[in-house]
Amino acid sequence: MTPDQSGVPAAYGGPGFSPRNSSMRQEIGSIWFPCGICNETGRLRKVLMHSPGEEIENLDDADSMLMLSAPDPHRARKQHRQLVRTYRELGIEVELLDPPINPPANQMFIADVVWMTPEGAVIGRPASTVRSGEEVQVAGKVAALGIPILLSVGGTATFECADALWLNPKTVLIGCGVRTNREGAAQLGWLLERMGVRIETVNLTQAAMHLMGQLRFLDEHRVVLWRSCSDPQYGDLLKRNGFEVFDVPDEEECRGRMALNFVTVAPSEVVMPDGCPHMRSFLENLGVNCHTVEVDELAKAAGGIACLTGILKRDMPDSH
Repeated sequence: MTPDQSGVPAAYGGPGFSPRNSSMRQEIGSIWFPCGICNETGRLRKVLMHSPGEEIENLDDADSMLMLSAPDPHRARKQHRQLVRTYRELGIEVELLDPPINPPANQMFIADVVWMTPEGAVIGRPASTVRSGEEVQVAGKVAALGIPILLSVGGTATFECADALWLNPKTVLIGCGVRTNREGAAQLGWLLERMGVRIETVNLTQAAMHLMGQLRFLDEHRVVLWRSCSDPQYGDLLKRNGFEVFDVPDEEECRGRMALNFVTVAPSEVVMPDGCPHMRSFLENLGVNCHTVEVDELAKAAGGIACLTGILKRDMPDSH
């Protein structure tokens, strides 16, 4: 190749060199796979899920596997397939993990292992040895999809992604407790800071597994809070950030049926567990459109619809 007339080849930055002036965020959807979120209620476009396979069979000691009781494999798989169908019927693209090797028993709870920013993914680091290795399978799939991995939590940090929620495009709430430690929160905070996003950290009570299980967003101004198992500061924090806070209508439904473990698929539209009449009536009275799916067998493994759903893309404001 002949150098430019200046005598400096393009390979060395000569006049023929084409500089990359676009930002990472601007390249999402062109160079990179369409992805990203900066809120919890924008129209849901893409999710990552894992249909449980052989790993949930022959679970002799469910407690040691971090489950409440051993789910029936056949019924659990049937319910998971129905959840996938429901998303697809709503126009949501579902990517399936399909790991090349038999994964850990909790691999279906994808939301604990991948967390999205407007520029790409964060891969979590589960706190228990029982779940170690889940991040390997998820990182491989995320990379294969062409989604940039901005951070794989490392060192002595633990971070389960269900402990981080977007309050607004400039603020993320992180819950620290058994599953996410302070170092994990700090690593996520470092990443977000360079995006111009601040973090607020709260301590999780022993009654909470994840932050996700304590509050869910209906739209950009309304949130449902399980107040009795949350730190008292949550209500004030949410109000400071512009939210109207509603208390869960029935704690037993939340505890026994995971009624609060729903996914907001668009403002005032959710996919929620079947068999939760108090929560459904409560939400519908608030003008929320509810799609129900039977997930009681999957819930035996100590997770619900939100836990089963790894969010890859939501609609974001034009500025993002």
